[in-house]
Amino acid sequence: MNILAIDCGTKTGWASWSNGHLESGVHEFAVGRGESPGLRFLRFRSWLVDMLTMTGPGLVVYEQSHLRGGHATDLLVGMTTRVVEECAARGIEYAAVHTATLKKAATGSGKADKRAMIEAASKRWGKRPVDDNEGDALCLLAWAEKTLGGRA
Repeated sequence: MNILAIDCGTKTGWASWSNGHLESGVHEFAVGRGESPGLRFLRFRSWLVDMLTMTGPGLVVYEQSHLRGGHATDLLVGMTTRVVEECAARGIEYAAVHTATLKKAATGSGKADKRAMIEAASKRWGKRPVDDNEGDALCLLAWAEKTLGGRA
């Protein structure tokens, strides 16, 4: 099964297991000077549609947004809503993973720091993530393989 893993944020990490090949990276959705905040979501949706088309996933996993309030929560809820919406429109299964659950699955500790997550991703995939966002996406991909039976 093809799987797309997404760690939403201004710097969105992604990892894909598609047709037996691993790809991953980071895509930035910063808002430029003079742009409305809504442009970030339009760019994210466009990128997401391209990724879904390119990878053809049967499953999309993403890190669950935390409801702490403020800008970061608004951003993550907006992005994850778009993930759910696009998956539903295309008949793609999707699953949200709580941060502590992901950290525990990847490192054995639900309180692992960013460095530990990067190391766990490196160890599992033999690839050094460029940052914690890509590392989290790679750990999400491993979680999907282990927990949901996806073949990655």
